[in-house]
Amino acid sequence: MTTSLEALKNIKALTFDTFGTVVDWRSSVEEGLKAALKTKIDSPLFHSLPPGLQQRAQELTDADWATFAQQWRNTYSAFTLGFRAGETPWKDIDTHHHDSLVELLARWELDGLYTPEEIRDLSLVWHRLRPWPDSAEGIHALGDDGLGLVTATLSNGNKSLLADLNTFGGLGFRVLISAEDFRAYKPDPKTYLGAAERLGVAPEEVAMVAAHLGDLEAARRLGLRTIYVERAREEAWAAGEETYRSAREWVDLWVGEREGGFVEVARRLGECGLKGGS
Repeated sequence: MTTSLEALKNIKALTFDTFGTVVDWRSSVEEGLKAALKTKIDSPLFHSLPPGLQQRAQELTDADWATFAQQWRNTYSAFTLGFRAGETPWKDIDTHHHDSLVELLARWELDGLYTPEEIRDLSLVWHRLRPWPDSAEGIHALGDDGLGLVTATLSNGNKSLLADLNTFGGLGFRVLISAEDFRAYKPDPKTYLGAAERLGVAPEEVAMVAAHLGDLEAARRLGLRTIYVERAREEAWAAGEETYRSAREWVDLWVGEREGGFVEVARRLGECGLKGGS
């Protein structure tokens, strides 16, 4: 773990990336995909589908569904990074997840497997993502039950999605801030600066918490402090890259994958004498 705790002593709020940082989207989505298929295969209507489609569905392996889940996630990354506020017509993440699921099912030669209602329900698996084991405990320790910092999401997920994740995981976020609030997606500056304004604090009084260095780099450029919490298979920057190595110098607090996550963040901030905001 690397630290620059002096820079964090004056923070009043924490904004959290959600997908991958707070919740384990990968295992949750993979399990949701497999459960949906099992339910379909076990239903009487399955045998009314074309024989080739039945065979295709029954031959899918756990590895196939892992690949499918990653491809679904990749469409999200491409969509949000390619979005241009004020130019691209607005589409929220629920709608994107639905539309991209339809496209992926067709690409995998699975169109017709599910009814429109079943596709809609499956697309909402992103509302039912399990938190990482340390997430709820750590957020509570950082917030009202501990250091008294304002804890807020800052996610590309839409408001209803974040509300469901907060409830489903017992996360305890005090404030839910979504890219939807600004009609822009991270890393657009409107999201980071808008979050600080929404919380009533200066950018330097906010620490962005994420498992993605690209997210933190964008926040840092706008004056926010940075806390990196490493999660399994989440980081896009390779450890050997110069950008990754240099991040070790500018990240204010770096918590490794097996160092305790948000619980460790709370412990370290408490040790440095930080008492939080309001």
